Amino acid sequence: MNLNDAELGKEYVIADVQTEGDEEMKSFLFSLGCYSGERITVVDKKRNLVVSIKDARYNIDRELAAAIIINK
Repeated sequence: MNLNDAELGKEYVIADVQTEGDEEMKSFLFSLGCYSGERITVVDKKRNLVVSIKDARYNIDRELAAAIIINK
């Protein structure tokens, strides 16, 4: 299940980040704190997703959200 399928307000644990060889995207997500074992919460879903990682909130597009695999 990827982040696009997440319920609003529910905390998930990132299982993997699958960028299909796109090192730039993987590096960007890592800089936000998106890596295996980190907790993530979807705060809002409209055109993009607003996510909470650690003590910060980020606005990410659906393509980035699809690369973030979460545990159910």
